[in-house]
Amino acid sequence: MNKAIRIGTRDSELALWQANTVKKQLEDLGYKTELIAVKSTGDLILDKPLYELGITGIFTKTLDIAMLNGTVDIAVHSMKDVPTALPKGIIQTAVLERAATEDILVTKGKIDYTKPCTIATGSLRRKAQWLHRYPHHTVVDLRGNVNTRLQKLQDNNWDGAIFAKAGLKRINILPENYIELDWMIPAPAQGAMVIVTLQNDKYSTEAVRKLNNSNSQICTQIERDFLRKLEGGCTAPIGALAEIVENTIQFKGCLFSLDGENKLEVAKSVAIDNSLSAGNIAAEELLENGGKEMMAAIKNEMS
Repeated sequence: MNKAIRIGTRDSELALWQANTVKKQLEDLGYKTELIAVKSTGDLILDKPLYELGITGIFTKTLDIAMLNGTVDIAVHSMKDVPTALPKGIIQTAVLERAATEDILVTKGKIDYTKPCTIATGSLRRKAQWLHRYPHHTVVDLRGNVNTRLQKLQDNNWDGAIFAKAGLKRINILPENYIELDWMIPAPAQGAMVIVTLQNDKYSTEAVRKLNNSNSQICTQIERDFLRKLEGGCTAPIGALAEIVENTIQFKGCLFSLDGENKLEVAKSVAIDNSLSAGNIAAEELLENGGKEMMAAIKNEMS
């Protein structure tokens, strides 16, 4: 068979960069490809915070439908946007080599953190961690693709806005004025790109599987298992990061109350050979130490 693999993607600059990266890698292996861009609900509705929209996989659902109805063969996503449970018939096939995992604060100049500041982010996780560290600051909602969000920072009287470093770096719009937030635990799978295929499409699945990076797959799986076990989806302030250091996995995870006042953390170090259940074990430990009550409180506040 010599069919063209149709690659589905969102039509933002970052999403297209990711899809074109996959396109090139597949073509380097000798496969024919075609790019098909679609708008997602998450891109179209910009006047509400993500957590108020009530849609699981707001940035992925449109592409899921396009795959299932045969419009595209595979889809490329920022992995942190993908729900931990994929639709029936769609499977995770490859995680590409991971980029930077850090969150950064983009600023307009020097900030005096001791004084009241206004910081922008559309993420509950970032908001909660920021308010935990700086309870005297104000956090405002920020939506749109990365270009739009950078422009909104310039257009508003805010002191800074929080971004994933990987996204800005990938499309060469990382500003000069930014600070790495090394104390902020990233979203599960932040900095990773994932490719999903149809379970019954052996040709595309076999092709895409060749792009998988095993280290990135292991680490993101642990982080997403942690997220799944906590039942966070995209609507709870949950952070997770797994890193391979020599032959061990160093994992840290966190759960915050929505206002950032309360914080639960867990840290694990396990051998790579025994890491399969590391995310679930860490989540169970956190749930037993106050996590169940905190998750219940979060769900009650969100309902």
